[in-house]
Amino acid sequence: MTSNTLLQVSGLQVAYGGIQAVKGVDFEVREGELVTLIGSNGAGKTTTMKAITGTLPLAGGDIVYRGKSIRGQGPWDLVKQGLAMVPEGRGVFTRMSIMENLHMGAYIRNDKQGIEDDIEKMFVIFPRLKERRTQLAGTMSGGEQQMLAMGRALMSRPKVLLLDEPSMGLSPLMVDKIFEVVQDVYAQGVTVLLVEQNASRALSIANRGYVMESGIITMHGDAKHMLNDPKVRAAYLGE
Repeated sequence: MTSNTLLQVSGLQVAYGGIQAVKGVDFEVREGELVTLIGSNGAGKTTTMKAITGTLPLAGGDIVYRGKSIRGQGPWDLVKQGLAMVPEGRGVFTRMSIMENLHMGAYIRNDKQGIEDDIEKMFVIFPRLKERRTQLAGTMSGGEQQMLAMGRALMSRPKVLLLDEPSMGLSPLMVDKIFEVVQDVYAQGVTVLLVEQNASRALSIANRGYVMESGIITMHGDAKHMLNDPKVRAAYLGE
């Protein structure tokens, strides 16, 4: 672990009903980095993210955040410590309005003016949310729900933002917007761990990348080098 490591995953093992989905994974995310975890569907990426954020129990290994083990801690505790996740499938509160969803993202805060200021910032990043602030989240398109899920997570002012498949199922235009926002968030100083099936897009904006296959890390390195690696290109970029 280097001195600026924010998140260290060591020997992570996760089992589903006797089947080991993650088999001893090691990786780190340093402060100020955008790190991506790529791999095909079923590689164990989402399971890894759920284990980090306390929604799945660990069968082995440890997760260290800011120098302390967070193994066994729940999502609510982790948000208070600056770890926020946008889950696969978005997980917005469908029967609440956009405004109510954004306020829910700030539940750990009590700085009323700061919360209102941050909602205005979310409306600058996501103008479409401003136009529809009173609309119920469940009536929005998939892309709009993804924007809302990201905005809600940012309302907690995270130190590390974990994004699980943010572009899944979206139109090419919306995928462009989502990746643009990820870059903007990163540029504002938020450390990002991005899980993505769209390997080329993820590697093109990341500092470092890890490839996950069948529950293990099979390759890691500088994202730009990986983008040009023939093995990565053949396996994940369709070349």
